[in-house]
Amino acid sequence: MATEIQFLCLTAASLGFFHTLVGPDHYLPFIAMGKARNWSWNKTALITLLCGLGHVASSVVIGLAGIALGAAVNRVTPIEAYRGQIAAWLLLGFGLLYMAWGLHRALAGRPHSHRHIHDAAGAHEHTHDHLAAAHVHVHEQPKANITPWVLFTIFVFGPCE
Repeated sequence: MATEIQFLCLTAASLGFFHTLVGPDHYLPFIAMGKARNWSWNKTALITLLCGLGHVASSVVIGLAGIALGAAVNRVTPIEAYRGQIAAWLLLGFGLLYMAWGLHRALAGRPHSHRHIHDAAGAHEHTHDHLAAAHVHVHEQPKANITPWVLFTIFVFGPCE
């Protein structure tokens, strides 16, 4: 019995390794984000591991649901494809709504203010609207740390996409 379990685990690990190796979309986002965000090797590896576990866990949940419902593989495939379409439409809809909100805010012409804090020079505040001449006041923007969650969401909702 132990030999069969060991063989099954080795087979699953080998298939997972080659699945990742053949699909650059499974490792390039982590390399690119790690480089762009100056993540350490440990942080990049941890985020990659967590996204991989989420990816595998969502596949296992789909498999267990298929077994629990007594569905054959041919009956589970359309469910998987439908779930992927829902995720894609939700992402597209969110992007379009966010774009519309941003355009509405930019074109409303309402003046608004920004507070800028500088290390050496202290802080200052200025008011402008986006309908006037070009507004140039360049500061390095702090990077939101939502990228790991975005990657995790994509990999959890995207097995077999």
